[in-house]
Amino acid sequence: MKYLVAILASCLLLSSPSYADYQRNKAVPVQQVLFGSVQSVRTITEQELVRDRTNGWETFGGALIGGVIGNQFGGGSGRTVATILGSMIGGSVAHNRQQNSRVIQYQLVELMIKVESGEQFMVVQDKDNQMLFNQGDKVRLVYLTDNTVRVDKAY
Repeated sequence: MKYLVAILASCLLLSSPSYADYQRNKAVPVQQVLFGSVQSVRTITEQELVRDRTNGWETFGGALIGGVIGNQFGGGSGRTVATILGSMIGGSVAHNRQQNSRVIQYQLVELMIKVESGEQFMVVQDKDNQMLFNQGDKVRLVYLTDNTVRVDKAY
């Protein structure tokens, strides 16, 4: 039973979406590209409280195991009561044991960019340690078809 619960929990965790779905090495349709220079750079840290999503499955598993154990005792209506009590106790123990949450920190970068036409744009995107920006860097604003904007260095 624990093996089945572990497999289900792994599937749920692997199917959860990531914070930044943009991949620099993936070809995507582009709506517009503007060229400019970085006026200012600021690193931002954003925190998100994430609750353990497997908690419901573990509570269910605890209730199921508790019910199976409770069903081994008594007979007739006593067995029914023992099954119900076992389910309640098993679910409660599993629920209280798994009250986990964690904080995920995202590193973001805020860029003020002045494009060739003189307009200024502020873009906040995930920080990529492979592409660090400094004031004065020549960049391009890439407008993607899904209404997102990415900033890359213009070489």
